[in-house]
Parts: sequence; structure tokens; C-alpha cells
Amino acid sequence: MNHDHGMEGMASTSQSTNGTFGMHHHKMMMMHMTFFWGIDAEILFSRWPGRRGAGMYALALAFVFVLAFLVEWLSHCRLIKPGSSNNVTAGVVQTLLHATRVGLAYLVMLAVMSFNGGVFLVAVAGHTLGFLLFGSRVFKKNTETLFDGNTSDLPPMSC
Repeated sequence: MNHDHGMEGMASTSQSTNGTFGMHHHKMMMMHMTFFWGIDAEILFSRWPGRRGAGMYALALAFVFVLAFLVEWLSHCRLIKPGSSNNVTAGVVQTLLHATRVGLAYLVMLAVMSFNGGVFLVAVAGHTLGFLLFGSRVFKKNTETLFDGNTSDLPPMSC
């Protein structure tokens, strides 16, 4: 429904503090709502990597890959030794680890929301390699620790 009342092509005018009328021109930002391919993308930050070339795009992809990889590492790491610290200290460390994992996961989500196909692929690749190295049976010494629920400091992420 159009509420412009026939004023579609007109810019808005307003009275400034000195009593004159001025035209306000709003720069429209284009946001992709479907996946696209290309190195001219904005990922996480305004104008980054932007139109700075393939090298900066590759750096942005590597950054997203590392973020996704770290999310998987934090999801499966064992940094708090059982019985080595008191419950309060262990609880604070566990809470900080959780906050870090959630923050990194949200950064990966926001990067994927750039709708750049390359960003999506490296995010999935980072999660995949992280899970392969830290969460799968491939590098586990015994299978008993897979099912006892104590394989990491943090509970599994849930949607």
C-alpha cells in the first residue's frame, strides 16, 4: 500500500535552524536477500572488505573460517580440569567460555547474513573442520568419553 499520496518522486523538505528550507537526500543501502557470488561484499563491518580487492576478500573469508572453527573448538574443549578448582571459579570460567562461544557464533551468523556464497561456504567449512578435529570420533582415544556427557566444559549449543 502506498502512503506517499502521489509524492513518490519528491525528496522530503524540512526547515533548518536558520529558517531556510533544505532538501534531505537519503542514501539507500542495498541489502542482498539471496545468495550472490563475488568479492565486492560487506562482511560484519561497514565497507569491509568492500571493494578492496581479492586479497582483502580472502582475509575476510579466513576470518570467518577461524571464527566458525573456534566456535566448534569451544563447544568441545576441556579447559577446566575436574576437581582442580572450586565450584565458583569453575562456574565463572565456564560462564565466560559460554559467553565467548555465543558471541563468536553470532558473529558467524552475522557474516553469513551478508548472503555472500563464499562466506557461507567458509563458515560451513570452519564448523565442519572444527567438528571433525574436536567433536567426532576420528581423533578420540576411547569411545567411552563420547557418551558420558563430560567431553567438554560447555553443554551443546541448541537452537
